[in-house]
Amino acid sequence: MHGISRKIKRELRKTKNVRRADENLKTINKKTMSDFYKKIIDGNRKWVESKINQDPKYFEKLAEGQSPPLLWIGCSDSRVPANEVIGAQPGEVFVHRNIANMVVHSDMNMLSVLDYAVNVLKVKHVIVCGHYGCGGVKAAMGNDSIGLIDNWIRHIKDVYRHHHHYLDSILDEKERFDAFVELNVKEQVYDLAKTSIVQGAWRNGQDLCLHGWVYRLNSGIVKDLEVNLCGNEDLDQVYQLKF
Repeated sequence: MHGISRKIKRELRKTKNVRRADENLKTINKKTMSDFYKKIIDGNRKWVESKINQDPKYFEKLAEGQSPPLLWIGCSDSRVPANEVIGAQPGEVFVHRNIANMVVHSDMNMLSVLDYAVNVLKVKHVIVCGHYGCGGVKAAMGNDSIGLIDNWIRHIKDVYRHHHHYLDSILDEKERFDAFVELNVKEQVYDLAKTSIVQGAWRNGQDLCLHGWVYRLNSGIVKDLEVNLCGNEDLDQVYQLKF
């Protein structure tokens, strides 16, 4: 009986120690989160102050409306911020981002952004910008299941399937990876051109061109892939819609 009591006491002490450790961890996490949250709030205030110092009416002008000439479709990767990459100011770029800068014809989020950009904002350029070292493209080269995102990655795998003879001929894995990133961007540009939104704009004589870029993380330089579409004559006839 006494042995059982001592055992129970030991277990209770362990439980108390675990609880104490959990409480200490929560305190540390809370402080870390508090510090980070305060940092980003302070960052916003400093940014506002710097803009007002440059132009006291900066935000008043910004609030009047937007007329960006460019829609940027890029990767969600935090290291590829659209405005900073091209040195643009707020109000100069309309932005849509997702995993691996994909243009999926059933993606109503992307289509809604595209429709608003083309038909309301009347942008003149749409840039699909990928980046070397893209995790989504890398995942599409393998067979590991990641979770829900597997369903999104499948669209990138379709690009590989279309170009597998060329890609499989590249023996160096990094070179094959880079080539896949570039091919993925090119395919997304063509997929943009196939949408009824873009073709409708071209039919109406709207000045609209599509471009494909790849951003290099270790240099900050973009590579123009020289895929520039300004009319549906660049598409196979089967994709040219008749309105």
